[in-house]
Amino acid sequence: MQKIVLMLSLVLFLCRPIFADLNEKVADRLWVSTTIINELTNAPEGGLPKSLIQRAECVAVIPGVKKVAFGFGGRYGRGVVSCKQDQGTGKWGPPSMIALGGGSFGFQFGGQSIDLVMLFMTPDSLKYLLRDKVTIGGDVAAAVGPLGREASAQTSASLSSEILAYSRSRGLFAGISIKGAVLRPDKDANANLYKRSVNARELLDQGKVEIPEVAKKFIDMLTSVSN
Repeated sequence: MQKIVLMLSLVLFLCRPIFADLNEKVADRLWVSTTIINELTNAPEGGLPKSLIQRAECVAVIPGVKKVAFGFGGRYGRGVVSCKQDQGTGKWGPPSMIALGGGSFGFQFGGQSIDLVMLFMTPDSLKYLLRDKVTIGGDVAAAVGPLGREASAQTSASLSSEILAYSRSRGLFAGISIKGAVLRPDKDANANLYKRSVNARELLDQGKVEIPEVAKKFIDMLTSVSN
């Protein structure tokens, strides 16, 4: 019995750095995502007018998406998404942590890191976030998001596409094509954030889960830019 207790103690001791590291990563993703939304909507030129976020059903931010290509391409990143609970009041629900992956093939070389923002523009677009995974450009239509004055106009992209996508690289914002990328819930990060197993429907659709303290600045930022 004593040996079993010692072994369990050792396992818990070895796992502590892993749990602590995940805590820091989740908190960092939320903080950086808040900063990205703030800078995107306050860019003097070529930014995203708040009117589009006001119209959006959900907003996803994935900081530091890595894109690599050596004969074939791939991309991966982890971030956060939140959905409006009430379009009338602009109230945003508890965030869900998400992961992005995917690949493209072709003759290409190089690599880059970008910050990615996705606006889910239609009520139906929420249902895709409740799946175990969704392929952008396959399961759900996506378009390059308009910027600056283009975003103020009633462009066909902003009217008909379910997702508008934006990127930031080296401080500059631009629209981006994310066709073929796969979006899925980050279950480990959600369990870490909410201290229990929680699914995307509880967070994004029902919205009855209390928002953790570490996530409140992200939700407050979305509220401030959509009111």
